Amino acid sequence: MSRDVEGPVGVHPSMSILYAQVWSGKPRMSIDDKGFLTSEEEKISAGKIYLGDVAESAIRSLGPHGTPEVTEESYDEQKWKLVCRSNELKIKISSESYWGFGLFAKCFLNEIILDGPLSSRARCIHEIVATLGRNPWEPIRVRAFERKTKASISAHAQSWESLISFAKDEFLEIVEEQRAKIRKLRGLGEENEYLIDNAEIYLDEALMALSDKNIPAVERALSRASNSIIQFDPSTEVYSANRELLEN
Repeated sequence: MSRDVEGPVGVHPSMSILYAQVWSGKPRMSIDDKGFLTSEEEKISAGKIYLGDVAESAIRSLGPHGTPEVTEESYDEQKWKLVCRSNELKIKISSESYWGFGLFAKCFLNEIILDGPLSSRARCIHEIVATLGRNPWEPIRVRAFERKTKASISAHAQSWESLISFAKDEFLEIVEEQRAKIRKLRGLGEENEYLIDNAEIYLDEALMALSDKNIPAVERALSRASNSIIQFDPSTEVYSANRELLEN
């Protein structure tokens, strides 16, 4: 997909391009002599930027990641570009004003470009919105935001919400697949029935976490459910090993 496209892009095979209203310019970060972000307390610094609430949430939502690298900065510490990579995703974030000549923190927006598997992009975006606790596509100045991004607010909403829905639907599908496995396994090993009972509980926890938009908790619960199912399933090596231990 060419980056020459204008406006937001949500669900797409290779890339997502989103725009977000910045509410807070903090935290203030330093840039080391190699261009990488570091804490503001660092004495050796080649510059400083205000990272902002959106970019901070976006980087955290990547999960384990490398150190963000600032690729462009200016005299205005809230105007910059950076790139950050995780195992599956590459994120580019730029910060610039869209109203008020950059005099206020809330006159800035972030452009977020995500490259990587659609599933990972969707989960990342779902986590960003949950962390922020607001709809990042809703700007302080609607018309100015639309002019700057060359897209309507409805188009912005659709791009974000399509990814959020994709992530949610994917998790719901996994839950249903796990429940289907449990239904097939019921009664095959009564002495270990507690394992699939636990799996059911974990799946309920996953759904509760999903309703709270807590993606890490969803993934933890699904992992526990899967592990319980594997331990119970007579066809797996894990089950055979556990049975041998019990018999000995």
